[in-house]
Amino acid sequence: MRVVIQRVRNASVSVPAENYESGIGAGLLVLAAFVDDDTDLDLEWTARKICALRVFDDSAGVMNISLADTGGDILCISQFTLYASTARGNRPSYIKAAKPDVSRPLYGRFCDMLETYLGKPVKKGIFGADMKVSLVNDGPVTIMIDSKIKE
Repeated sequence: MRVVIQRVRNASVSVPAENYESGIGAGLLVLAAFVDDDTDLDLEWTARKICALRVFDDSAGVMNISLADTGGDILCISQFTLYASTARGNRPSYIKAAKPDVSRPLYGRFCDMLETYLGKPVKKGIFGADMKVSLVNDGPVTIMIDSKIKE
């Protein structure tokens, strides 16, 4: 599992074809991608890590506070392109990314785990839809996490 986390002042997603909109104020925008061998252990480790990351400023202006401590929100978007391979040619290959029949349930369980560790509902996009995502990156703070590498 691979995620890109962005600390945001606000973020939103819309799917015009579905007449769907969702968004958050201050918090984290989480872009998530999955591979075939991801397990609930990958999902759980990543969800726990995201909610506990100390990437929000304390009173001294030091990134020392977690999302759970701030009461902020999460907007989670599925994004298979995080597994793009650009090693050959100029057209990215997405062969490493799990197909929708595998990644859709993983995305659902991951969002459920984020809700458990955050202690409140997580806003979501629509899996597989043509989504329009807007955000105001705060900092900017952008972090990548890969459950297989754990750096």
